[in-house]
Amino acid sequence: MRSSLQHPARLVPLAFLAAIAIGTALLLLPIARVGLGGADIITALFTATSAVCVTGLIVVDTPTYWTPFGQAVILALIQVGGFGIMTGSTLLGVLISRRLGLRTRIIAQAETRTLDLGDVTGVLRLIFVVTLLVELFIWALLALRLHWAYGEPLPVAIWNGLFHAISAYNNAGFSTYSDSLMGFANDWLFLGPIMLAVIVGGIGFPVLADLKRRLWQPSKWSVHTKITLLGTVVLIVVGTLTVLAYESAAEGTLTLVSLPERLLDALFHSVMTRTAGFNSVDIGALRTETLVVTDMLMFIGGGSAGTAGGIKVSTVFILALAVWAEIRGETDTTAFHRRFSTDVLRQALTLIVLASIAIALATLHLLSVTAFPLEQVLFETISAFATVGLSTGITGSLPPSAELTLIALMFVGRVGTITVATGLALKRSQRPYRYPEERPIVG
Repeated sequence: MRSSLQHPARLVPLAFLAAIAIGTALLLLPIARVGLGGADIITALFTATSAVCVTGLIVVDTPTYWTPFGQAVILALIQVGGFGIMTGSTLLGVLISRRLGLRTRIIAQAETRTLDLGDVTGVLRLIFVVTLLVELFIWALLALRLHWAYGEPLPVAIWNGLFHAISAYNNAGFSTYSDSLMGFANDWLFLGPIMLAVIVGGIGFPVLADLKRRLWQPSKWSVHTKITLLGTVVLIVVGTLTVLAYESAAEGTLTLVSLPERLLDALFHSVMTRTAGFNSVDIGALRTETLVVTDMLMFIGGGSAGTAGGIKVSTVFILALAVWAEIRGETDTTAFHRRFSTDVLRQALTLIVLASIAIALATLHLLSVTAFPLEQVLFETISAFATVGLSTGITGSLPPSAELTLIALMFVGRVGTITVATGLALKRSQRPYRYPEERPIVG
């Protein structure tokens, strides 16, 4: 029993379950809630899960329901969840790819509480330094902007700046403002740092580590870095142009604002679909076409081994290349003069299929217990699974069974992808024989 719990693919989810349990217990305390008495168990559990899984979905208004103590608990859970996910997924990815005896080393790490694993020490140190520096930098920019431009008292500006800096870098989407960031819809100097933090945290730490070593040598970047950066830029640009086109049309949310504000809000929305969850426009008022585009961008998510969710840019990129190779009749799937192994293609396909099944089942359940239309329910389930946090406004109106479904979906979407990917990489085995080949009719 003990050895099975120490399996690397089980350590991560167990650790996050423990963090969620502790967070739930703290949020149940009367001191965490405004008014008399503590929060109910579902509300505390939902909020703790959303914070640890850096999602941002809420069933109650954060600034009016939770006291400063409750907000501090949420912020701590976001930091623990974001840093823990970055650390865990980066370690597993690096160790697996370098064949360093992952199982033995992770078990030794858990038992001795040390990180004497060669390069792993440097990796963890770099994660910590980057996290600290980015959050401090964004915190300073936001706090000064809130104090000087919006007249917030310095202590309030410092707290709100800190909260949003940590929430943005960890792609969490929690806000201390009831309307998220709609009050800053035309402010490049406030939304700009938020977007920067989201992108840096969301591209994944392996990319940041690669850029640190070879920033001015793009030809030497790893294939993972190249496809993640290329995919991120393409998705942000396409998302911005699509949102700008649809929401500038009749009955769109951007029809009555100036062109610079349209560009800012369209870009901000596109970046937030990287799984951050802040919004500068009313999500519930978006056109159906924009919601569909947002669904697709949220499902894809950000970079691997970072704070972003979704099935990841590299996963979609690899499968898209596989489809293109099949259309062209090529045997190998290649990119940047490198060939992808069959194992990688099968793992990418497995992640997409499992994610689609999870979202489909959750959507079906929510449709059966609520009266909300499919477009809103599907948006909610994708947002939960991809740990985005954007919502059309129905989260707080869901029945308990639907909230529990979203809780499970947030946990599976955040921790499950790491677990599945790690389990697939560790579970590779080969029979001493092969069956005769058969070619069923496809299509």
